[in-house]
Amino acid sequence: QVQVVESGGGLVQPGGSLRLSCAASGRIFSVSAMGWYRQAPGKQREFVATITSGGDTNYQDSVKGRFTVSRDNAKNTIFLQMNSLKPEDSAVYFCTVRGVVIPFPESDYWGQGTQVTVSS
Repeated sequence: QVQVVESGGGLVQPGGSLRLSCAASGRIFSVSAMGWYRQAPGKQREFVATITSGGDTNYQDSVKGRFTVSRDNAKNTIFLQMNSLKPEDSAVYFCTVRGVVIPFPESDYWGQGTQVTVSS
């Protein structure tokens, strides 16, 4: 079993900042990458950012320069620092973990999501 728990969402005014956290726990043998996706009402879930165990990062174009993903490998935890937030960033943010749980092949595990609302 793998547990993926997000935290840090909330209501913020446009131009403000939020920091999301995601912790993975359970019988994980190894984690190769962790990341964030988001889903707004009526829209498909979309990629936001990922970070590998080696520290390589990748971002959706619309968040480059505003969002920063970081990782604490020892704790299987990642963070998403979100600055200069816009109303269009409002969504449920989901954390995903790509890892190995013996004896199963590498798989993606998802959290339940945390709501981010950007509004004045």
